[in-house]
Amino acid sequence: MGLLGPAARRGGCWWPTVGGGKGDGGRRLVQKEEVDHEPGRFLRILGAVVVIAANAGGAWTPIGDVTTTMLWIHGQISTLATMKGLFIPSAVSLAVPLALMSLTTEVNGATGQSSSVLASEKMAPRGQLVFAVGFGALLFVPVFKAITGLPPYMGILFGLGVLWILTDAIHYGDEEGQKLKVPQALSRIDTQGVLFFLGILLSVSSLEAAGILRELANYLDAHIPNSQLIASAIGVVSAIIDNVPLVAATMGMYDLTSFPQDADFWQLIAFCAGTGGSMLIIGSAAGVAFMGMEKADFFWYLRKVSGFAFAGYAAGIAAYLAGQNLHFSLPTSLAEIPFLSGS
Repeated sequence: MGLLGPAARRGGCWWPTVGGGKGDGGRRLVQKEEVDHEPGRFLRILGAVVVIAANAGGAWTPIGDVTTTMLWIHGQISTLATMKGLFIPSAVSLAVPLALMSLTTEVNGATGQSSSVLASEKMAPRGQLVFAVGFGALLFVPVFKAITGLPPYMGILFGLGVLWILTDAIHYGDEEGQKLKVPQALSRIDTQGVLFFLGILLSVSSLEAAGILRELANYLDAHIPNSQLIASAIGVVSAIIDNVPLVAATMGMYDLTSFPQDADFWQLIAFCAGTGGSMLIIGSAAGVAFMGMEKADFFWYLRKVSGFAFAGYAAGIAAYLAGQNLHFSLPTSLAEIPFLSGS
């Protein structure tokens, strides 16, 4: 019961029973043990780690998160500058919570459970091919935009067309394989979610057209003159309010004349809005999905994970600021890598 610690010992309940005793046959107490939920609790811990990892992993690429994609499409950030500037902070924002969580009793007591919980299922060769092509199509989007100059949605539609042809060819003449084709997948698109985000963007555009966002930007500049604090605060708020309207509002408040492309402000907005949602289970799509799949409640996540996620969030911001002050980042070309510089 090392995973559950004291909570497991408190989980049992004591019931009085009659008879069976020596002498007076008096009343004795026996403990009624609860069902062992260690694998389920361990899955919750793993799910929380996946939430943090998903949000951290999506912050350092233009196609990794909706907010970074929005900033990339509108020209606030570029591909290489974002990847080299935010990779280390994103890695730190994941490594710090993992290191801290590994010191807890729950994780240490669950090491023996990993072999039984983490059962892997081998993917069929055709499934591996479809997965590889789909993953490659996503990675191809920034390359497509850089080569052709066309909007990114053209690149993703091109990749979708390739997947469509591939799945039709694989399952040609297979009646049971019809459900694995692209048209069947498109029929399961969350249309309500798409319309929700469309409504959010329309509302934010209305506020921008009315000049309210500009007034809000002036108010923040007057009371919080440090743009890094503004970006950090937006990340904290994104744990409560969806990060899409926050980033859309920020883009309406500050244009490229206020902060040019790849300025520290935009890089921090991309990082903070992406990773700040890990601090609460309702702060990101990954957290909401985890809550529904593993039946994890808000207060469990708040007690067990939020503190670690905040520590990673703060450490990631510190890592970014330190990297900018020390002028340290990842190399942007092979010529800048010491081992491949040709010296």
